[in-house]
Amino acid sequence: MDRKSIIIIGACIVAIFVWMGVIVPKFYPHPPQPAGTNAVSPATNGARAGSNATAISSPAETPTSGAAKTSSARTTIATNVPEEILVVTNENARFIFTSRGGGIQAIELVRYPEKITRQSKKTPLTNNVATLNDHAPAPVLVITGDDSLQDDGNFTLTRTASGVRAEKQLASGLNLIKEFTPGSNYLIHVAVRMENTSTQALKLPAQEWVIGTATPLGPDDNEMNVGVTWYDGAKKDDAAKPWFDNRGFLFFKGTPRGEYRAGVSNVVWAGVQNQFFALLAMPGKPAEQLVARPQGLPKPSAEELPENLRNAPAPVGFQTALVYPAVTLEPGKSIEREINFFAGPKEYRTLARIADRFHNDLDKVMGFGWFGWFSKGLLLAMNWLHFTFSLSYGWAIIAITVIIKMLFWPLTAASTRSMKRMAALQPQMKALQEKYKDDPAKMNKKLMEFMRENKVSPLGGCLPMMLQMPVFFGFFSMIRSAIELRGASFLWVTDLSKPDTLFLIPGTAIPFNLLPLCMGVTMFFQARMTPPSPGVDPTQAKIMKYMPLMFMVFLYNYSAGLALYWTVQNLLTIVQTKLTKTTDVAGPGAPTTSPALTPVSKKKK
Repeated sequence: MDRKSIIIIGACIVAIFVWMGVIVPKFYPHPPQPAGTNAVSPATNGARAGSNATAISSPAETPTSGAAKTSSARTTIATNVPEEILVVTNENARFIFTSRGGGIQAIELVRYPEKITRQSKKTPLTNNVATLNDHAPAPVLVITGDDSLQDDGNFTLTRTASGVRAEKQLASGLNLIKEFTPGSNYLIHVAVRMENTSTQALKLPAQEWVIGTATPLGPDDNEMNVGVTWYDGAKKDDAAKPWFDNRGFLFFKGTPRGEYRAGVSNVVWAGVQNQFFALLAMPGKPAEQLVARPQGLPKPSAEELPENLRNAPAPVGFQTALVYPAVTLEPGKSIEREINFFAGPKEYRTLARIADRFHNDLDKVMGFGWFGWFSKGLLLAMNWLHFTFSLSYGWAIIAITVIIKMLFWPLTAASTRSMKRMAALQPQMKALQEKYKDDPAKMNKKLMEFMRENKVSPLGGCLPMMLQMPVFFGFFSMIRSAIELRGASFLWVTDLSKPDTLFLIPGTAIPFNLLPLCMGVTMFFQARMTPPSPGVDPTQAKIMKYMPLMFMVFLYNYSAGLALYWTVQNLLTIVQTKLTKTTDVAGPGAPTTSPALTPVSKKKK
């Protein structure tokens, strides 16, 4: 490596740390906690204590101007009535029901720890479990609108043979009954009945049936993955924290968005999610719309926060609800709606089984994207290697990378030989370019004839790369979404789903991540070993030469699993390039005296 390359690499590494530690915090500070926060206090009965929250978000008023916007109107719940808590547990989850709002205050996933941060690879720092709708301003399936749907907001909870019933008789004569029945595969079935027990017609206003609140799972959870998701029967759409923040391009700041609203009587399912867990509602009939708004959440204590996050602002969640239109209910009549909730990990096999059962493509919540087939195949292959050969997930990633490389080996080797042959023919091709420089059309024709006679192609080096791109993007999506990698350790890495931070650089809050640096170095050496394409512009050649350093900057804070895959891929490519020899460089009919002109003279004869 020459001195210039070393200087450039060093400058790029310094730029990474300056960008993350100085520029980003200055121009993109965390937005303030939204006004009107109504965070619910943790529960005290059984698993959780009684909440002292006095309000739940209501759709009655939504600001339409200003900065970050949240609902200003609230449906008040009287707190002079003692809160009742019921807890129902099955093999997968603990459902905590509250009488305030008559819904599920939180869902604790008993098989998944809250954090993966470790003192050692075998000792977790917490005994808590992953919790959905944690510290949310409203329980799951609270129905908001105006006071005619709520009264004092306190329901009567009753245990049933299969679950819990929440019931309330309103002063208007409307009777609200919610039947909750937990099931397998992280499902809970809910039937809601609205009965008019009065002697006159009741005009029910538009309602928002709260699905839950998207919350980060711990202070170091990636906020890019916290948000709302929904499906209309054809495609899935998402709105995460960056959408609500509405940050402008580069240093230009946009106006934060206070509401996300979507759907036209076609909400097949909708829900809230973070990187690895989701709370999804699947109504029996598609809902009219869904709506989501930012909600402030309580800030973790200093003891719960990593050192580099102690000064971060309070987290923000996104309360999401199904929207149903206003309706008139005649005396003695009732309306009943059914919703199946999924509250659990975004684990592909489980979601695929549910999708087959309800025929609703629920597995699209994985977010595999355009190359979903490759992502699913790679995920299934990784799990098969893990369970069949008892490989750790780190070694399973390495094994898959080696297998993919072996499958593409013949094609890549042929491409490398073609590129080397092209490099060997550069003097002749430059001579042709010089001879016909005043006639570009004829020059291109002669170059194509020359390459055809020498059996080389300018696309020889591009085709293998194009064929491997779907595999790479499939691997990228799979590793980003696979909950199997959460907490999976490998060598010094304690969690393959997170960056492999070894320490914070002294005096800064900048992490030192080793694997992305290894990835950048191996990419750099791979680029230097790759034969240059013929006729490439010198400026473009320099850009391509240092492109690996740009990738290192972009992927510095991505998961260690992705950096491991790419590092191994680069090492295998370097080995293959070393082993691939040039054969028949000149090719048949190659010239010996005037190679640049021989093909032309043959044509003249």
